[in-house]
Amino acid sequence: MTAWQVTRPGPISGGPLTRVRVPVPEPGPGDLLVRVLACGVCRTDLHVAEGDLPVHRPEVVPGHEIVGEVVARGADATEEFAVGDRVGIAWLRHTCGVCRFCRRGAENLCPRSRYTGWDADGGYAEFTTVPSDYAHPLPSGYTDAELAPLLCAGIIGYRALQRAALPEGGRLGIYGFGGSAHLAAQVALARGAQIHVMTRDRAAQELAVALGAASAQGAADPPPVPLDAAILFAPVGTLVPPAMAALDRGGVLAIAGIHLSDIPALNYQRHLFQEREIRSVTANTRGDAREFLTFAGAHRLEVTVHPYGLDAADRALSDLASGKFAGAAALIP
Repeated sequence: MTAWQVTRPGPISGGPLTRVRVPVPEPGPGDLLVRVLACGVCRTDLHVAEGDLPVHRPEVVPGHEIVGEVVARGADATEEFAVGDRVGIAWLRHTCGVCRFCRRGAENLCPRSRYTGWDADGGYAEFTTVPSDYAHPLPSGYTDAELAPLLCAGIIGYRALQRAALPEGGRLGIYGFGGSAHLAAQVALARGAQIHVMTRDRAAQELAVALGAASAQGAADPPPVPLDAAILFAPVGTLVPPAMAALDRGGVLAIAGIHLSDIPALNYQRHLFQEREIRSVTANTRGDAREFLTFAGAHRLEVTVHPYGLDAADRALSDLASGKFAGAAALIP
């Protein structure tokens, strides 16, 4: 089969990905073998390719927003999925189930967690495998390309929104407006929130307003009203101080990315006093994924997705890095 491997982690301009021919993987006893129908292009893939995240598996196949069709089952695979079913594969693919974090329902903090497209080969390929306990049923009413971004951008945006503790009918600030942000904004709007978007990209500002945002301005500009909560999607630490300054008393800033550049010094009185908080977001639980995908089935989300052929995976990542599209992108084998 055709696949892309991260062979030389480094700047995307240096060509860290190599297109290769490799055998179709064999499913383990508890696994599903899945034919990839679409795979989202996520900023985390860019962090894996560029080496912002340390190498966990040499020559890994990236990609963790995978929509696929089950073509074979391991002997011990769960009965939830049959051959021919459409399934989703997300970032989280293994937890130990016995540590104190797993036992208290915080499996995303499991020290022995493993991840698709980082610890195991992912969806920049024609076939991949997934432990059946970590595969997800998918909502109807979406194309394969539309479903793909839901499986990380959507899920992590949903968790970030939960971590931001936005009060009912509150004012939410969103910093950066890419694949994850444009989905989280729709969830918040469906819950009655007022949205204010801060992003440098003009096309993203226009998309935000089209989706229902009350305002859209530059990345570090102050919003027109104090915010009850905010989410930072852009991996830019210098946006933390203006985001904190924009919060009203008791407001929470959730940082959604797996990687963030350094945060400048904060002023206690201006940025943190009056019980303002900063919270990180670390992966997601399977419960988060199921809740969000159920929500997506009940509320039709407008997924802005740009399709690329599998042969253009390197270009898709390069376009993501340079901000050449608003919304999300997906590879279609």
